[in-house]
Amino acid sequence: MHYALAPAQLTQAPGTLYVAVGPGGAGKTTFAAAAELGTVVCLDTLRQEISGRAGDQSSTPAAVERQDALLEQHLSAGRRVFLDSTNVEQSVRASLVERAWRHGRPIIALRFAAPLDTCRARNARRPADRQVPDDVLVWQHARTLAATRPVLLAEGFTAAHDVLALPEQAA
Repeated sequence: MHYALAPAQLTQAPGTLYVAVGPGGAGKTTFAAAAELGTVVCLDTLRQEISGRAGDQSSTPAAVERQDALLEQHLSAGRRVFLDSTNVEQSVRASLVERAWRHGRPIIALRFAAPLDTCRARNARRPADRQVPDDVLVWQHARTLAATRPVLLAEGFTAAHDVLALPEQAA
C-alpha cells in the first residue's frame, strides 16, 4: 500500500513519539509496518502477549499499563516510537502529550481518517475476535474526524498530519 504522506516527510528527530489517531480498519498497523519510523508499540500486540488473544478487551488495562511502561522506557532512551492504537479520545491523547513533553520529546499526530465504508470492509475481514462492533467503529470514526489538525495542535502536538492511503492505480 502507498500513502499520500511519505515517512520521509515527517520529522524524524531522536525520541519523537508518533501517535496514530484513527478507527479500527483505518490502516494504522499497515502504515506502521511500512513506515519504519521507530519502535512500534501496538496495543493489539500487547493484548496478544498478555492474554494470548489480540482482541481480548478484558486485557486492555494490563496492556495499557505495559504500553505506558514501554513508552517511558523508549522516550527516556531517546528512541523514536510509533504508538499503534486508536487514540481517538482527547483524554488519552492528553496523557501522551504530557508524557512526551515531560521527556522533552516531539510528539506528532498521524490521523488516519479513512472512509467509514473502508474501515467497515477491513474490519469485516478481521478474525471474529478482532472485529470492532459497528457502533464502536462509527464512534471511533466520528472522534477521528473531530480530531482535526487545528484541534490536535491545540492539544499540544508538535505537528499533525493526515495519512491517506492512495488507490493502487495512483501509487
